[in-house]
Amino acid sequence: MNVGKSGYRVFSANSTAACTELANRITDATFCFHSYTIETRVDVKESVRGQDIFIIQTIPRDVNTAIMELLVMAYALKTSCAKNIIGVIPYFPYSKQCKMRKRGSIVCKLLASMLAKAGLTHIITMDLHQKEIQGFFSFPVDNLRASPFLIQYIQEEIPDYRNAIIVAKSPSAAKRAQSYAERLRLGLAVMHGEAQCSESDMADGRHSPPFVRNTTGHPGLELPLMMAKEKPPITVVGDVGGRIAIIVDDIIDDVEDFVAAAEILKERGAYKIYIMATHGLLSAEAPRLIEESAIDEVVVTNTVPHEVQKLQCPKIKTVDVSMILAEAIRRIHNGESMAYLFRNITVDD
Repeated sequence: MNVGKSGYRVFSANSTAACTELANRITDATFCFHSYTIETRVDVKESVRGQDIFIIQTIPRDVNTAIMELLVMAYALKTSCAKNIIGVIPYFPYSKQCKMRKRGSIVCKLLASMLAKAGLTHIITMDLHQKEIQGFFSFPVDNLRASPFLIQYIQEEIPDYRNAIIVAKSPSAAKRAQSYAERLRLGLAVMHGEAQCSESDMADGRHSPPFVRNTTGHPGLELPLMMAKEKPPITVVGDVGGRIAIIVDDIIDDVEDFVAAAEILKERGAYKIYIMATHGLLSAEAPRLIEESAIDEVVVTNTVPHEVQKLQCPKIKTVDVSMILAEAIRRIHNGESMAYLFRNITVDD
């Protein structure tokens, strides 16, 4: 294994070939070290004492295996007296489970505790689902942004992008969409409401407690009637007629909502529809649904392996973000400021 003169190494997990490919891209970008692969039964064959170790782990479909692999690798390096163990996890798993729902658990917080216990001292990730997730960790977290790469793709690969409009799929995504719109100097539209009979009603406790008055409590206690939340059908705030509609989000997983949004935008006059997202999980029937939908192109980064989905759907395009990960590694090891990587990035991005 080749080691950089300044004493740091990059370890690539074995979870997928895409993880090794990303590690190779990162190491090629730094020009001074090479990736090294170890297995999950970890036996560190060379000394790492006093060195900075970077573990690159992408998250494939088998999420729990990848997490366990990362934990075992980190613990092996910790017991081998590595100085710092930095996890490079472009997509942080379970990031959507970052708040309490009904009687569920906050899995993201649990995972943060497990990583700290295994020996990680720092994490480099990209576009956390909620920025507040950084507060779950007892060590530094660098939450990089993919938006500069996606904006560059819009400017270079979308013909007549000046006639485009940035669309937020929901009011919660409006701040992110506004950030894109301001940097591209484009208009902004926001979609509000939801498809009727949405399965999310059953999952988020919107109709719990039931729409009845509880009379079984204390005889003198009468609680106010709790009304169930209702959302109107999907509507678009903003003019998309004769425009290219670009929907931006952080994660594209189950695509039913995106397909429904694309249909609404087509009805409102948009003549092309692009989806831009950082993490392309693209679960279940996503490639088939995208191929059969009104969506013209789905653009995601290589934070998550999705080679199989690209073979199933030619509409899926990939943007490489290895350069920013490589620069983050270099700056962290050299003790340089990370501010350069966040230039022209708004707080809401």
